[in-house]
Amino acid sequence: MTTVRLNSADPVSYDTDALIVGFHSGAAGPAVAAGVEGLDGLDAAFGGKLGATLAQLGFHGKAGELAKVPTFGAVTAPLLVAVGLGEETSVEGLRRAAGSAVRSLKDTKRAALALPAGSAEEAEAVALGALLGAYTFDRYRADKQQAVETIEVLSGAGSEAGERASVLAESVALVRDLVNTPPSDLWPGKFAEIAEERGAEAGIKVEVLDEKQLKEAGYGGILGVGQGSSRPPRLVRLSYTHPEAAKTLAYVGKGITFDSGGLSIKPSAAMDWMKSDMGGAGAVLGALIGIAKLGLKVNAIGYLCLAENMPSGTAQRPSDVLHSYSGKTVEVLDTDAEGRLVLMDGIARAAEDDPDLIVDVATLTGAQIVALGWRTAGVMSNDDEVREAVVAAADAAGEGAWGMPLPEELRKGLDSPTADIANLHPERWGGMLTAGIFLREFVPAGVKWAHIDMAGPAFNKGEPHGYTPKGGTGAYVRTLIGLAERHASSAGK
Repeated sequence: MTTVRLNSADPVSYDTDALIVGFHSGAAGPAVAAGVEGLDGLDAAFGGKLGATLAQLGFHGKAGELAKVPTFGAVTAPLLVAVGLGEETSVEGLRRAAGSAVRSLKDTKRAALALPAGSAEEAEAVALGALLGAYTFDRYRADKQQAVETIEVLSGAGSEAGERASVLAESVALVRDLVNTPPSDLWPGKFAEIAEERGAEAGIKVEVLDEKQLKEAGYGGILGVGQGSSRPPRLVRLSYTHPEAAKTLAYVGKGITFDSGGLSIKPSAAMDWMKSDMGGAGAVLGALIGIAKLGLKVNAIGYLCLAENMPSGTAQRPSDVLHSYSGKTVEVLDTDAEGRLVLMDGIARAAEDDPDLIVDVATLTGAQIVALGWRTAGVMSNDDEVREAVVAAADAAGEGAWGMPLPEELRKGLDSPTADIANLHPERWGGMLTAGIFLREFVPAGVKWAHIDMAGPAFNKGEPHGYTPKGGTGAYVRTLIGLAERHASSAGK
């Protein structure tokens, strides 16, 4: 497991395996970023030729660029890793630069980061980016990957920044591990067991409803989605309380441990990464653990709506009618629009906790990817200020989000001649928005609610970038923790 420490040592003489230095781009070529004590003499240590050498390697200091140079004794570290920061330094730029630099190090035990980190916010960004970049998932590989063991952030900002970064990184890593785990090893019951174990370690109260309890309580959505699988569904309730809390947040996560589409089966090309369809529930679990470890002065409740969506002789059929926990009936027109069916039960149950805000997070629609791409989530809400607050929290965390509307004219498309509402609009256009409108139907009047559709950002099918690995990303854990911090800071106001 990678550990991080902060100290104000001299980077030129610091004993480490790799020294990571930030560079800005400019007309005269790459220049060492200001704001790090001890780097003034770095170029001189290389005989005044460091900038020219990097330029010859094609490195210009642009954001995302990386170059490695053996030091041959010019500094104590045997390897210099130059990472580009662009023309200006930003907090998210520091996270990404630190992540990409650490991610590039193989078979390296110790790394020191000499990036601009004079403030606590900057130091935390460097530490967090480095920790996230050090993440590996090699549980199923014979050739284990050597992650960086010790990260030193050369900053005098104090230890608190490193401690908070460690909590955030551990929460994100948990979610990445869950998303990357194959569905043969992560089914609803197993997910619930993990939530019980990790929740207890963090001091969180955990309650689990099995299929019999779900039936008795009337959770028709979760049961309907899960009835086609030999591995029955679960609903997990996580609860963290603080004696000084004045606000209560409820998070609801979609937890489809594998989504075949059910009888409305997906094409094979769209199915191989559907182990990631529990990313919303993972984010809620990771956020609750992070909130508890940080000791935030807020009450936080999480619901993990867990099911496996499979085709079988017992699976729900298109045209079936489900009786939701809220009492409303739903006609199932497409069994692959299953995420909203488990969330509708979770949202209705969360409302009974009388929260100040409900936020659901889900890998809900392919339409989100069509509209916003792989790195930007869509945020919808029944309150404009809430929507903008969620987007602001995501932006602060470096997790892309964009506020989206809930056009009233789309509601009519969810009318059903048989039930109170249908689970799918007959037209394909505006699918992300229609899904949000469907979920809004299960939010009681007067309750503030927001919906995060992160179908794309939860799983990186492309190449690694910044601190984001290939596969599970752990997206929006930090956004949910950030929202909790904002509500904690506003307690009593």
